[in-house]
Amino acid sequence: MKRTDRRASREKNADKSQAEKSQVQVIARAAAILRALEDQSLGLSLGQIAQHVGLARSTVQRIVAALESENLVIAASPTGRVRLGPTLARLAASVQTDFVSIARPFLVNLSNELRETVDLATIKKDQLVFIEQVVGPQRLRTVSAVGETFPLHCTANGKAYLAGLDEVATARLIGTKYERRTPATITRLEDLLRDLKAARKSGVAFDREEHTVGICAAGVVMRDPLGNHIAISVPVPAQRFADNRDLIAERLLATKHALEERVAAAAA
Repeated sequence: MKRTDRRASREKNADKSQAEKSQVQVIARAAAILRALEDQSLGLSLGQIAQHVGLARSTVQRIVAALESENLVIAASPTGRVRLGPTLARLAASVQTDFVSIARPFLVNLSNELRETVDLATIKKDQLVFIEQVVGPQRLRTVSAVGETFPLHCTANGKAYLAGLDEVATARLIGTKYERRTPATITRLEDLLRDLKAARKSGVAFDREEHTVGICAAGVVMRDPLGNHIAISVPVPAQRFADNRDLIAERLLATKHALEERVAAAAA
């Protein structure tokens, strides 16, 4: 190959590489803008978005225009504010529905193994939202309604999520003092952090009648295909919990790992 041909080939490859990097950068910037708009029901102005993501207002304006053309963002006010659009809501609902469909056989299997109720919840700010439940066959059992919300500080699935945060993030999310739901509820950050340290080490968090008198639970946390935190928990009447705690924790972890493998395989 002649020297000029080799130079032309190198320049062509360099241009191609630069174009690919530019495309990836645009996607990353668009994702940052969408994240900035999360939970902003009143929307943000272009200037506010630019401040959030650290980009020039003109750059934000171009990306927002592209997102708006796909209904990923929509106008939130006549003054130029924008918010997340309906396309994202449909995509998120579809992914959550698909994840519940994937997860349900694993939850059923866990419930059959333990003969207990198994819950699936997602985290919304400082609350748990139940999205699925498999009711156990025991006559004395626990039942919660899908869509019901619970606090993080006194639930096994909530503490499983908090165990993945550091002290500063935990305090920022739920504060440093908490509502006492039962005589066993942890109400101070320093006490909660000790409990979270143990949960972080074992991978399983416990509720020891902290949310409801007479009910204990174990919980683990993982991520769905969109990266949202999802918690699996097994609530058990207190009189059955102590003798079965280790088995429940073991099978919860096994279920989590099996479901993570299934989600990874589906994404591959």
